Amino acid sequence: MPNQHYENFPVASPLLPAHLRASVRVIYAFARSADDLADEGDAPPDVRLAALKAYSTELNRIDAGEPPQTDLFDQLADTLQRHGLATRPLHDLLSAFSQDVVQTRYPTFEALLDYCARSANPVGRIMLGLFKQDQPPHLDHSDAICSALQIINFLQDVAIDWDKARVYLPQEDLHRFGVSEQQIADAEVDARWRALMAFEVDRTRQLMRSGAQLALDMPGRFGWELRLIVLGGLRILEKIEAVGFDVFRHRPTLNKRDWLLLGWRALRFVV
Repeated sequence: MPNQHYENFPVASPLLPAHLRASVRVIYAFARSADDLADEGDAPPDVRLAALKAYSTELNRIDAGEPPQTDLFDQLADTLQRHGLATRPLHDLLSAFSQDVVQTRYPTFEALLDYCARSANPVGRIMLGLFKQDQPPHLDHSDAICSALQIINFLQDVAIDWDKARVYLPQEDLHRFGVSEQQIADAEVDARWRALMAFEVDRTRQLMRSGAQLALDMPGRFGWELRLIVLGGLRILEKIEAVGFDVFRHRPTLNKRDWLLLGWRALRFVV
Protein backbone atom coordinates (compact mmCIF):
# COMPACT_ATOMS: atom_id res chain seq x y z
CA MET A 1 0.00 0.00 0.00
CA PRO A 2 1.26 3.54 -0.68
CA ASN A 3 2.36 5.34 2.47
CA GLN A 4 0.15 8.37 2.08
CA HIS A 5 -2.88 7.14 0.15
CA TYR A 6 -5.46 5.01 1.91
CA GLU A 7 -2.83 3.12 3.87
CA ASN A 8 -5.52 1.08 5.59
CA PHE A 9 -7.73 0.46 2.59
CA PRO A 10 -7.75 -3.36 2.20
CA VAL A 11 -6.83 -3.50 -1.49
CA ALA A 12 -7.10 -7.12 -2.66
CA SER A 13 -6.06 -8.33 0.78
CA PRO A 14 -5.65 -12.12 1.02
CA LEU A 15 -8.21 -12.00 3.80
CA LEU A 16 -10.85 -10.63 1.42
CA PRO A 17 -12.99 -13.16 -0.44
CA ALA A 18 -11.66 -13.65 -3.96
CA HIS A 19 -14.96 -12.61 -5.57
CA LEU A 20 -14.71 -9.14 -4.00
CA ARG A 21 -11.08 -8.31 -4.76
CA ALA A 22 -11.64 -7.01 -8.28
CA SER A 23 -14.47 -4.77 -7.07
CA VAL A 24 -12.31 -3.39 -4.27
CA ARG A 25 -9.53 -2.67 -6.79
CA VAL A 26 -11.95 -0.65 -8.96
CA ILE A 27 -13.22 1.38 -6.01
CA TYR A 28 -9.67 1.95 -4.82
CA ALA A 29 -8.63 3.08 -8.31
CA PHE A 30 -11.38 5.69 -8.21
CA ALA A 31 -10.43 6.90 -4.73
CA ARG A 32 -6.70 6.90 -5.37
CA SER A 33 -6.92 8.70 -8.70
CA ALA A 34 -9.32 11.31 -7.31
CA ASP A 35 -7.05 11.86 -4.31
CA ASP A 36 -4.12 12.34 -6.67
CA LEU A 37 -6.06 14.98 -8.60
CA ALA A 38 -6.39 16.93 -5.37
CA ASP A 39 -2.92 16.29 -4.00
CA GLU A 40 -0.25 15.42 -6.55
CA GLY A 41 1.66 17.45 -9.11
CA ASP A 42 1.87 21.21 -9.57
CA ALA A 43 -1.55 22.04 -11.00
CA PRO A 44 -3.16 25.22 -9.62
CA PRO A 45 -6.26 24.90 -7.43
CA ASP A 46 -8.74 25.81 -10.18
CA VAL A 47 -7.41 23.03 -12.40
CA ARG A 48 -7.60 20.51 -9.57
CA LEU A 49 -11.15 21.50 -8.72
CA ALA A 50 -12.18 21.27 -12.39
CA ALA A 51 -10.74 17.76 -12.62
CA LEU A 52 -12.62 16.70 -9.49
CA LYS A 53 -15.80 18.27 -10.87
CA ALA A 54 -15.38 16.11 -13.98
CA TYR A 55 -15.32 13.07 -11.66
CA SER A 56 -18.53 14.32 -10.05
CA THR A 57 -20.09 14.68 -13.50
CA GLU A 58 -19.27 11.06 -14.25
CA LEU A 59 -20.85 9.96 -10.97
CA ASN A 60 -23.92 12.00 -11.87
CA ARG A 61 -24.10 10.10 -15.17
CA ILE A 62 -24.16 6.87 -13.21
CA ASP A 63 -26.89 8.27 -10.95
CA ALA A 64 -28.93 9.20 -14.02
CA GLY A 65 -28.48 5.79 -15.62
CA GLU A 66 -26.39 7.24 -18.43
CA PRO A 67 -23.27 5.48 -19.78
CA PRO A 68 -20.01 6.84 -18.31
CA GLN A 69 -17.50 8.34 -20.71
CA THR A 70 -14.32 6.76 -19.30
CA ASP A 71 -13.21 3.19 -18.74
CA LEU A 72 -12.68 3.75 -15.01
CA PHE A 73 -16.23 4.95 -14.49
CA ASP A 74 -17.60 2.24 -16.74
CA GLN A 75 -15.98 -0.33 -14.44
CA LEU A 76 -17.17 1.60 -11.41
CA ALA A 77 -20.76 1.68 -12.66
CA ASP A 78 -20.67 -2.07 -13.21
CA THR A 79 -19.25 -2.63 -9.73
CA LEU A 80 -21.87 -0.46 -8.06
CA GLN A 81 -24.72 -2.10 -9.95
CA ARG A 82 -23.46 -5.62 -9.30
CA HIS A 83 -23.25 -5.07 -5.55
CA GLY A 84 -26.20 -2.72 -5.15
CA LEU A 85 -24.01 0.12 -3.89
CA ALA A 86 -25.00 3.78 -3.85
CA THR A 87 -22.81 6.55 -5.22
CA ARG A 88 -23.29 8.73 -2.10
CA PRO A 89 -20.04 7.61 -0.41
CA LEU A 90 -18.12 8.33 -3.62
CA HIS A 91 -19.63 11.82 -3.86
CA ASP A 92 -18.59 12.33 -0.24
CA LEU A 93 -15.00 11.37 -1.06
CA LEU A 94 -14.92 13.92 -3.89
CA SER A 95 -16.29 16.54 -1.52
CA ALA A 96 -13.43 15.88 0.90
CA PHE A 97 -10.80 15.91 -1.84
CA SER A 98 -12.14 19.23 -3.11
CA GLN A 99 -12.01 20.58 0.41
CA ASP A 100 -8.33 19.58 0.61
CA VAL A 101 -7.63 21.86 -2.34
CA VAL A 102 -8.98 24.96 -0.61
CA GLN A 103 -8.83 24.32 3.15
CA THR A 104 -5.55 23.82 5.02
CA ARG A 105 -6.57 24.35 8.66
CA TYR A 106 -9.27 22.97 10.97
CA PRO A 107 -10.45 25.18 13.82
CA THR A 108 -11.99 22.45 15.99
CA PHE A 109 -12.00 18.70 16.45
CA GLU A 110 -15.63 18.67 15.32
CA ALA A 111 -14.59 20.30 12.04
CA LEU A 112 -11.90 17.66 11.60
CA LEU A 113 -14.41 14.88 12.24
CA ASP A 114 -16.70 16.42 9.63
CA TYR A 115 -13.85 16.16 7.14
CA CYS A 116 -13.17 12.55 8.20
CA ALA A 117 -16.86 11.76 7.71
CA ARG A 118 -16.29 12.43 4.01
CA SER A 119 -12.61 11.55 3.52
CA ALA A 120 -12.47 8.27 5.45
CA ASN A 121 -15.83 6.99 6.63
CA PRO A 122 -17.14 6.37 3.09
CA VAL A 123 -14.47 3.71 2.63
CA GLY A 124 -15.76 1.70 5.55
CA ARG A 125 -19.36 2.16 4.46
CA ILE A 126 -18.52 0.87 0.99
CA MET A 127 -16.83 -2.19 2.47
CA LEU A 128 -19.85 -2.88 4.66
CA GLY A 129 -22.02 -2.58 1.56
CA LEU A 130 -19.90 -5.12 -0.30
CA PHE A 131 -20.44 -7.54 2.58
CA LYS A 132 -24.16 -6.65 2.91
CA GLN A 133 -23.55 -5.47 6.47
CA ASP A 134 -24.33 -1.77 6.03
CA GLN A 135 -26.85 -1.20 8.79
CA PRO A 136 -26.82 0.18 12.35
CA PRO A 137 -24.91 -0.21 14.61
CA HIS A 138 -22.28 -1.46 12.14
CA LEU A 139 -22.22 1.87 10.30
CA ASP A 140 -21.53 3.84 13.48
CA HIS A 141 -18.75 1.49 14.53
CA SER A 142 -17.24 1.62 11.05
CA ASP A 143 -17.31 5.42 11.09
CA ALA A 144 -15.42 5.45 14.39
CA ILE A 145 -12.75 3.09 13.07
CA CYS A 146 -12.31 4.97 9.79
CA SER A 147 -12.16 8.39 11.42
CA ALA A 148 -9.61 7.08 13.91
CA LEU A 149 -7.50 5.65 11.07
CA GLN A 150 -7.62 8.97 9.24
CA ILE A 151 -6.54 10.89 12.34
CA ILE A 152 -3.75 8.38 12.98
CA ASN A 153 -2.47 9.17 9.49
CA PHE A 154 -2.55 12.85 10.37
CA LEU A 155 -0.56 12.22 13.55
CA GLN A 156 2.00 10.21 11.58
CA ASP A 157 2.24 12.81 8.84
CA VAL A 158 2.50 16.12 10.68
CA ALA A 159 5.79 16.90 8.93
CA ILE A 160 4.62 15.67 5.52
CA ASP A 161 1.43 17.71 5.75
CA TRP A 162 3.38 20.79 6.85
CA ASP A 163 5.44 20.52 3.66
CA LYS A 164 2.12 20.70 1.80
CA ALA A 165 1.16 23.81 3.82
CA ARG A 166 -1.47 21.84 5.76
CA VAL A 167 -2.08 21.41 9.47
CA TYR A 168 -4.68 18.83 10.43
CA LEU A 169 -4.15 19.17 14.18
CA PRO A 170 -7.13 21.23 15.36
CA GLN A 171 -6.26 24.86 15.94
CA GLU A 172 -8.11 24.80 19.26
CA ASP A 173 -5.76 22.06 20.47
CA LEU A 174 -2.65 23.94 19.38
CA HIS A 175 -3.85 26.97 21.34
CA ARG A 176 -4.81 24.91 24.39
CA PHE A 177 -1.34 23.40 24.69
CA GLY A 178 0.57 26.50 23.64
CA VAL A 179 2.00 24.99 20.45
CA SER A 180 2.59 27.38 17.56
CA GLU A 181 2.78 26.55 13.89
CA GLN A 182 6.34 27.84 13.94
CA GLN A 183 7.13 25.03 16.32
CA ILE A 184 5.83 22.57 13.73
CA ALA A 185 7.94 24.27 11.06
CA ASP A 186 11.00 23.97 13.31
CA ALA A 187 10.20 20.35 14.27
CA GLU A 188 10.54 21.37 17.90
CA VAL A 189 9.64 18.60 20.32
CA ASP A 190 9.28 19.97 23.85
CA ALA A 191 6.97 19.43 26.80
CA ARG A 192 4.17 21.40 25.14
CA TRP A 193 4.36 19.33 21.96
CA ARG A 194 4.44 16.06 23.89
CA ALA A 195 1.42 17.09 25.94
CA LEU A 196 -0.48 18.00 22.78
CA MET A 197 0.38 14.75 21.04
CA ALA A 198 -0.37 12.66 24.14
CA PHE A 199 -3.82 14.23 24.16
CA GLU A 200 -4.35 13.56 20.44
CA VAL A 201 -3.14 9.96 20.75
CA ASP A 202 -5.36 9.23 23.74
CA ARG A 203 -8.45 10.71 22.12
CA THR A 204 -7.83 8.81 18.89
CA ARG A 205 -7.27 5.57 20.79
CA GLN A 206 -10.62 6.00 22.52
CA LEU A 207 -12.30 6.69 19.19
CA MET A 208 -10.82 3.53 17.71
CA ARG A 209 -11.87 1.46 20.70
CA SER A 210 -15.42 2.79 20.44
CA GLY A 211 -15.75 1.11 17.04
CA ALA A 212 -13.71 -2.04 17.68
CA GLN A 213 -16.76 -4.20 18.35
CA LEU A 214 -17.34 -4.22 14.59
CA ALA A 215 -14.38 -6.56 14.14
CA LEU A 216 -16.08 -9.12 16.38
CA ASP A 217 -19.50 -8.65 14.79
CA MET A 218 -18.35 -9.22 11.21
CA PRO A 219 -18.26 -12.80 9.96
CA GLY A 220 -15.35 -14.82 8.62
CA ARG A 221 -12.34 -13.29 6.95
CA PHE A 222 -13.82 -9.81 6.97
CA GLY A 223 -13.86 -9.90 10.75
CA TRP A 224 -10.20 -10.95 10.83
CA GLU A 225 -9.34 -8.22 8.34
CA LEU A 226 -10.97 -5.68 10.64
CA ARG A 227 -9.17 -7.02 13.68
CA LEU A 228 -5.84 -6.39 11.97
CA ILE A 229 -6.91 -2.94 10.78
CA VAL A 230 -8.00 -1.88 14.28
CA LEU A 231 -4.93 -3.37 15.94
CA GLY A 232 -2.67 -1.88 13.28
CA GLY A 233 -4.00 1.60 13.98
CA LEU A 234 -3.58 1.12 17.72
CA ARG A 235 -0.04 -0.15 17.17
CA ILE A 236 0.86 3.04 15.28
CA LEU A 237 -0.35 5.03 18.27
CA GLU A 238 1.88 2.92 20.53
CA LYS A 239 4.84 3.62 18.27
CA ILE A 240 4.14 7.36 18.29
CA GLU A 241 4.32 7.20 22.07
CA ALA A 242 7.46 5.07 21.94
CA VAL A 243 9.41 7.74 20.02
CA GLY A 244 8.45 10.40 22.53
CA PHE A 245 5.93 11.88 20.06
CA ASP A 246 8.77 12.96 17.76
CA VAL A 247 6.97 12.22 14.51
CA PHE A 248 9.22 14.72 12.73
CA ARG A 249 12.27 12.47 12.88
CA HIS A 250 10.58 9.09 13.39
CA ARG A 251 7.48 8.50 11.29
CA PRO A 252 6.01 5.35 12.82
CA THR A 253 5.13 2.58 10.37
CA LEU A 254 4.36 -1.12 10.71
CA ASN A 255 7.13 -3.60 9.94
CA LYS A 256 7.22 -7.38 9.70
CA ARG A 257 7.77 -7.78 13.42
CA ASP A 258 4.74 -5.59 14.11
CA TRP A 259 2.55 -7.71 11.85
CA LEU A 260 3.62 -10.87 13.69
CA LEU A 261 2.67 -9.17 16.94
CA LEU A 262 -0.65 -8.05 15.48
CA GLY A 263 -1.39 -11.59 14.31
CA TRP A 264 -0.94 -12.79 17.89
CA ARG A 265 -3.04 -9.96 19.28
CA ALA A 266 -5.78 -10.65 16.76
CA LEU A 267 -6.30 -14.10 18.26
CA ARG A 268 -7.25 -12.53 21.60
CA PHE A 269 -8.42 -9.14 20.32
CA VAL A 270 -8.29 -7.21 23.56
CA VAL A 271 -8.23 -3.48 22.79
